[in-house]
Amino acid sequence: MQSQNKTVVKSMQILNLFMNHSKLTFNEMMELSGLPKTSLHRMIGSLEEMGFLTRDDDGYSLGLIFLQFGQLVGERLDIRKIAYPIMKELRDDVEEAVNLIVRDANEAMYIEKVDTLHPVRLYTSIGRRSPLYAGDSRIILAYLSEEECEAYLENIELKPIAIGTITDKKILRHALEDARMKGYTITSSELEDYTKSVSAPILNGKNQIVAGISVAGIDARFQEDRLPELIEKVTNAARRISLKLGSQTS
Repeated sequence: MQSQNKTVVKSMQILNLFMNHSKLTFNEMMELSGLPKTSLHRMIGSLEEMGFLTRDDDGYSLGLIFLQFGQLVGERLDIRKIAYPIMKELRDDVEEAVNLIVRDANEAMYIEKVDTLHPVRLYTSIGRRSPLYAGDSRIILAYLSEEECEAYLENIELKPIAIGTITDKKILRHALEDARMKGYTITSSELEDYTKSVSAPILNGKNQIVAGISVAGIDARFQEDRLPELIEKVTNAARRISLKLGSQTS
């Protein structure tokens, strides 16, 4: 085991004690973990400071941060389960790849995909990451709160990824405003040359952005006369998923 992983392993050893115990005293944790008193005291202090453990007069228990993590994981799993049949229906209808994207810190991650049946296709896979400012994931950035969006823009460097990537923050802000106003984004060659995507937001019961859905393919199949149809079908799919998540959007 590499030395840099020992702290993480010991931390998990402590947290795993709470799988079978709702509350433990320091002495109980020391007995159950077998860790030296000094090391255990130091690690508990760090876990408490980060919110992973909380303490009262009776001992330690897991911190509320685990509720947040659990809610995120559950929400994402629910989204995949709910979205997949609608994504497949959309793919069969438009015959283009359909992606489901969520935010992961300052990036977006593809958590589900229904591939196109065309022999020429884009490279995307479940687990792939992309910056929030580029491509179909920009719909997520557009629907963050004004404070979150501005904080992201202030701290991010816009790096060119493909020939159409937006690298000017003034242009990006305009694109984000346009996406919020219209309720969708159209991007061209931002993550991969000669490609196009149409994306729409998926909202939860609080009308907060939780994911984005997109159709994407080579730009030759996304001609101007076809875009209105794709926009209508992608936004409709996003609306259907949102309603299943409790959104009140019409």
